Amino acid sequence: MKQPTRNPARGAVARSPSADARVQRAAGAVTARTRLSDRWHSWLGHHREMAAEALRRFLATPMASAMTALVIAIALALPASLQLGMGNFQRAVAGWDGQPQLSVFLNRSARESAVERFTEELRGDSAVAEVSYISPEQALAEFQQSSGLGDALAGLGANPLPGVLLVRPARVAEAELEQLTSRLRESALTDSVVLDMAWVQRLARLTELGQRISLGLGLLLALGVILVVVNTIRLHIENRRDEILVVKLVGGTDAFVRRPFLYSGLWYGLFGGLLAWLLVAVGVGLLSGPVAGLASSYGSGYALQGPGPAYLLGLGGGAALLGLCGAWVAVARHLRAIEPR
Repeated sequence: MKQPTRNPARGAVARSPSADARVQRAAGAVTARTRLSDRWHSWLGHHREMAAEALRRFLATPMASAMTALVIAIALALPASLQLGMGNFQRAVAGWDGQPQLSVFLNRSARESAVERFTEELRGDSAVAEVSYISPEQALAEFQQSSGLGDALAGLGANPLPGVLLVRPARVAEAELEQLTSRLRESALTDSVVLDMAWVQRLARLTELGQRISLGLGLLLALGVILVVVNTIRLHIENRRDEILVVKLVGGTDAFVRRPFLYSGLWYGLFGGLLAWLLVAVGVGLLSGPVAGLASSYGSGYALQGPGPAYLLGLGGGAALLGLCGAWVAVARHLRAIEPR
């Protein structure tokens, strides 16, 4: 007996070849395309995870981590203290009574009103900190007292001394002092201007010497910080050699393997910079009392200026950058030798 055939239009079992191919493709592997935003979020999330993991590893060994950070802090505190000391020295010199002073000898024929106007103009100049006027009579009286020639000078028919303006500059840079001296000499009321440039040049040379010593010591000790971080990260790499091999066997890239070690170097540098700032602040606190007492004995209210928040940010950020550079050098040198075979 002949079996009845089922009508395809009524949901029969028969299928077209194209439909079978679509079913087979749906049951197989599917290739998905990731968006750029997904890659960015994945990369950022891995960075956050590696930074947190590196911080946990840093805190898991507090003694060893503290010793390494303290070595970095001592190396950074030395040039930082020297630089801060140079800044305080310049502040102390700026407020010292022995700073450069220009003696402006006025023309003896100058009228009092013209001298007063000239003095007020100088007081309004931004390059001038203070102006004092010594009249010819005051100059003669001071000269009689200091020289002991009062009787001889009393016999003179007229006062031979001119009026003098004592000008204290606002800045002690050599170039600015020369410009101010030239402007004063061009005035019709002045006969001559005297400036002790030898003192200014000695101060400028001393300041330049201190700055160069600070820069050289800073570069040398920055290299020492990098070497300390290189050695520390090398030990971390050796301790995690098996883990690195497994990660590379499953397809981990060098950037993936490198990332936690870079963050470890950054944490070492950052904590070292914070400790360096603390050491400098403690040193300033210990010296501020004796320095204030010494300044008060000379009638000065000078006080040491400690490292502020900007100093903290600069020292911490620079130390973190040095730690990152040291970790990069260590990883670039030692990670190539760890390859699965």
